[in-house]
Amino acid sequence: MPDQKSSVPAGAAAPDYRLEEQAGHLFRRVHQRATAIFLNKIGEPQLTPTQWAALVKLRDTRGASQNHLGRLTAMDPATIQGVIRRLVDRDLIERAGDPQDRRRQVLRLTPAGAALVDRLSANALEVSRAILEPLTPTDRAEFLRMVKALV
Repeated sequence: MPDQKSSVPAGAAAPDYRLEEQAGHLFRRVHQRATAIFLNKIGEPQLTPTQWAALVKLRDTRGASQNHLGRLTAMDPATIQGVIRRLVDRDLIERAGDPQDRRRQVLRLTPAGAALVDRLSANALEVSRAILEPLTPTDRAEFLRMVKALV
């Protein structure tokens, strides 16, 4: 007996499916736009959005383990490992032993990393403003509220 749940043959797209209207596709496009704005406005050509997130969270926490930093920035272990390696190579963060657990290392901003975060924070606020600029002030607040509900 044929499957009565769907009138679309297996492997065929639903006739009302339009890629341009799908949430995942739209979020990917918004992410591309946000990344382009970040790279244009942040003022540091070698800094990526994920590196910036790690630097800011290390400033906020005054140090964190690699695992904790990955959770705070929503990065998987492989991604956070690469981000940390690049930031250590640029002398923006350093590793130090954890005095309470000798098996663990704590990541902290170096003086150069702290100065970079201080210097670029206004630019980062401009990035957010530019990303949301097409929306009215009311729509910006509503958009952020709705996006936060999704994460």
